[in-house]
Amino acid sequence: MDWNRTKSIFIFVFLILNIFLYYFYLNRYNEAQSVEIPGEKTIEARLKEDNITYGSLPNSNEFVVYITGKVHKFTPTEFTKSNQQANIIGEDDTLVHVDFLNPVKLRNDDETSITEFVRANVKDGDSYALWKVDREQRTAIFFQKKGNRMFYYNESALLKVQWNMDNEVTMYEQTMLDNIEEMEKQETVIPPLQIIQTLYNKSLLKPDSHITQMKLGYSTMGYLTQKQVLVPTWEVQVKLDGETEEYFVNASEGNVIEIQENKQEGEEEDWGVE
Repeated sequence: MDWNRTKSIFIFVFLILNIFLYYFYLNRYNEAQSVEIPGEKTIEARLKEDNITYGSLPNSNEFVVYITGKVHKFTPTEFTKSNQQANIIGEDDTLVHVDFLNPVKLRNDDETSITEFVRANVKDGDSYALWKVDREQRTAIFFQKKGNRMFYYNESALLKVQWNMDNEVTMYEQTMLDNIEEMEKQETVIPPLQIIQTLYNKSLLKPDSHITQMKLGYSTMGYLTQKQVLVPTWEVQVKLDGETEEYFVNASEGNVIEIQENKQEGEEEDWGVE
């Protein structure tokens, strides 16, 4: 008997057997995963029952990173334009109030015109994105951004613009983060539908509501020495009976982020419009 030949045959047979057993196990596993638990409905079915609707969801096949930023301290030398009078406020010099000696005319009070004004007249204006316009109060709120991702309701990364009844900008107030750096660790983005499920399970999505927007941005997680740590965040806007609510969910961990205090501070501040 050729022992080497026999040994080779045994090895080949056992290899075929192992492959067969692996595929058998894999098929059984996939079948078990696809079995529906009696009485358990998918999130899509539950949303449909409550008439909670949404449009096309954004792509989530990407990685995100935490970032850090340092609160900027303004100096008078940063504001040298002859038409601007800057007043740096507070002991820490992190807020600047700028008045225009000759108010600057807007083409209109639409979003495009206000954004164009900011890019042309505000320090690092192109690093801010328009968040909200209040035409009754004649004010606009901008959030600082990195790339196309906003820093939601961060009191250290805000820009507020005010204009008069003649559509002339009279002043702005600004805070800013600088030295923005990415932390090394990458995180997988939680898919939008899973974020919707989180809000639904917490009873934050009411029947007959419509999800109008889902975007990735950043919210403040905490402080590291003199730096802020910002976490990737899903921003979800939900409309019901003509009113829009905003919700924010950690994009890598899935927990709902409460930033209502900062929202109220930004929305209720008295601008003293003449």
